Amino acid sequence: MATKNQYGLGKGLGALLGGEDLSELRKPVGYINKEVVSAGDKPKDTSDVLRIPVDMIEPNPYQPRMSFDDEAMRELAGSIKTFGLIQPITVRRKGDDKYQIISGERRYRACILAGLDMIPAYIRDASEQGMLEMAIVENIQRENLDPIEVAMSYQRLMDECRLTQEQMADRVGKKRASVANQLRLLKLPAKVQHDLKVGLVSVGHAKVLLGVENPEQQEALCDEIVKKGLSVRQLEEKVKSMVKLPPRKKEQPGELPQMYYRLLENVGRYFGENISLKRSESGKGTLTIKFDSDEQMEKFLSAIK
Repeated sequence: MATKNQYGLGKGLGALLGGEDLSELRKPVGYINKEVVSAGDKPKDTSDVLRIPVDMIEPNPYQPRMSFDDEAMRELAGSIKTFGLIQPITVRRKGDDKYQIISGERRYRACILAGLDMIPAYIRDASEQGMLEMAIVENIQRENLDPIEVAMSYQRLMDECRLTQEQMADRVGKKRASVANQLRLLKLPAKVQHDLKVGLVSVGHAKVLLGVENPEQQEALCDEIVKKGLSVRQLEEKVKSMVKLPPRKKEQPGELPQMYYRLLENVGRYFGENISLKRSESGKGTLTIKFDSDEQMEKFLSAIK
C-alpha cells in the first residue's frame, strides 16, 4: 500500500512553496559562444562548447546501449525544455557536413524529442589525444568556470582520456578527494545542477543536498533555497530535521576485572571455546560450560581437587 510522503516533499512547488512560480529565475542554460555551420569550420579550441545543427549529427553505430526507456526519455526531454542541455554531448567529425556521437546519445535523442534544432556539443579529433587532454586541462584551469562546468570537464577528461580519478587529479593539480567531491555534483537532479550553474545555489548548498537520497526531496529543498534564501547552515538544520536518526547502539560493557580473564583462561584449558561468561555492571552474571563427555568433566573436577 502506498504511504504518504513523510515530509510533504516531492509534491511540486505548490505543496512546498505556496504556489510561487520560479520560472523567471530558471531560464534554460544556453551555449551561445560558438555555432557550427558546417563541419569544415574545424574550430581549434576543442575545449569549448559549440552548438551544432541536429541534422549534422548522427548516432554512433557502436553504441552499446540497445534500448532507451521511453518514460525516462520523456522526462529528460521535459527537463531539457525547462533547463536546457546542462551536459553537452561529445562528437567527432565525419566528412564535411557530419558529426558522429562519441558519448551522449541518450541526451541527443532527448534533445530531438524536446524539439531542439541546435545541440550543444564538444568536438574532438580522435587522433589527437594529447592535444585534447591539454585543451580540457586548460579549460578546467580557467577561473570563470561554474562548478558544473568544472565537474563536466573532470568527467570528460576521465571518459575521453581514459584516466582514473587519481591520474586526473595529478593532471589538474588537485587532491583526489577534491576531484571526487566535484564529480558528485553531476549526480544531482537537472534542476539543482541548473541552479548551481547559474548561481542560484552554492556548492555548499549542493554538498548538503547530496546527503539527501531522494531526488524529489533534493529538488524541493532546492526550490526552498531559491525562494527563501536559505543559508548553508539553515539548510543543514532542515535536512537534519528530515532525516531519522539511527537507533542508538547499546553501550558495550566495560572491561571485565582481571580475575575473570584468568578464570576463562584456566577453565578454557579443559573445555576450549565451549565456555562463556556474562557479567553485569553490578557484578552479577552467569558462567556457562558445555562439555562433550563425562571423561572431559572428570578431568576438570580432578584439576579442581
